[in-house]
This record gives sequence, C-alpha cells and structure tokens, in this order.
Amino acid sequence: MAIAREVASVTKLGVEVAIVVGGGNIFRGASWAGCSGLDRSSADYIGMMATVMNAIFLQATMESIGIPTRVQTAFRISEVAEPYIRRRAIRHLEKGRVVIFAAGTGNPFFTTDTAAALRCAEINAEVVLKATNVDGVYDANPKHNPNARILETVSYNEVISRDLSVMDMTAVTLCQENNIPVVVFNLQNTGNIAKAIVGEKVGTFIGCTRNLEYRESTEGSLDQEDKILVSEW
Repeated sequence: MAIAREVASVTKLGVEVAIVVGGGNIFRGASWAGCSGLDRSSADYIGMMATVMNAIFLQATMESIGIPTRVQTAFRISEVAEPYIRRRAIRHLEKGRVVIFAAGTGNPFFTTDTAAALRCAEINAEVVLKATNVDGVYDANPKHNPNARILETVSYNEVISRDLSVMDMTAVTLCQENNIPVVVFNLQNTGNIAKAIVGEKVGTFIGCTRNLEYRESTEGSLDQEDKILVSEW
C-alpha cells in the first residue's frame, strides 16, 4: 500500500509511470541455483514467477485506491495478465494507466535491473528510478566501512570502473548506450519518488557527463509529457 500511494502521488502530476517489480522477497533464483539439483535456468524461472505474484498483488492494491493498472508479463500467463506488447504498453501509459512489467526479461541469467533498463529503452521512458533499501550509491560498502559516503552524482563509467554494486553491469551498459539516466534512492523514505520526479536531489544520480552537468545546473523537473520507469525490488 505504501508503494501504491507513492506511485499515485506521481500519477497525479500527470507523469506516465511504468513499474518493473522483482521477486526476491519470495524467491531469488541466483541464491537457490544448485540446491537440491535445481539448475540456474529453472531457479531463474521460479524467480520470474515470483515477480508475477508481486505484480498482481501490487496491481490489486493500486486499483483499490483508484489507480487504473495493467500487468504485462514477459512470458504468457494469459489467465492473469497481458503478455508484454510494446505498443500496447505505450498506449496504456498514454491513457493514464500504470503498467507493471513482470517476469523480468523472460530469460534466465538476466536480472530485473536489466529488465528495467530494457523496458525503459523500449517505451522511451525519460529516466529509471531505482527504488531500493539504501539511500543511494556509496563509495564503499557502508555495512563494512563506517566511513563510506554517499555519492550524489556518478557517471556510468565510474559505476563500471569502480565496480559500484548498484546495478548489474549489463543494465548499466544498456542505460549508458541509450543515454538513460538512473536515480537510486531509498523507497522506505516517504515521498522520495515524487521528489525525484519534481527535480529535488534525492539519492544518487547516474548518467553521462552531459546528464551530470544538467543535474548540477538545474532542478531538471519532468513536465506532464514525460514518462518514467520505476524499478522496485
């Protein structure tokens, strides 16, 4: 319900919102691969189905507070959700509906990070908002280094060269190639999604040099014609 309310506050600004959900709270494929004879591909498919469970739950919650929502899955489960069709997803967004993308990319060995970057590029979204359980990107692991400090801005190249564990490298590279900025922030802090949308500095901004200069020189708020993709897990 907290997530639904956060998204609802953004849709009221007239911004088109799509969401990629994870399934790690139910099943994380990479963690279970090799257990009881479970191979990595099968483990990842189970994880994808976990994301569908979360997507259906989130859809029901959002519609209970009046936000029209559609779930699209990367593989067919036609009894409970639509299959992913790019043009249909864009049409839903244009009609003011929130679209939840589930089942990752539909392929094993790819994370929901990569699914978020891929769907963002496909629907021509302006930015990926990665809602997570930390305040942003740190220069070191804050769990092991008490002196670790949060980075307000960082380039794609820095994320890759310094191996900053914020997104997997496939997702970072895909965002870099398509010039998609990423904002990493803590979902637990109420209002963070809306703050990111209106241009307030929240969490860590990841982009190319031009993006970073723009971030420093202006609030960079989105207008009502813009589209975002929220990646949450």
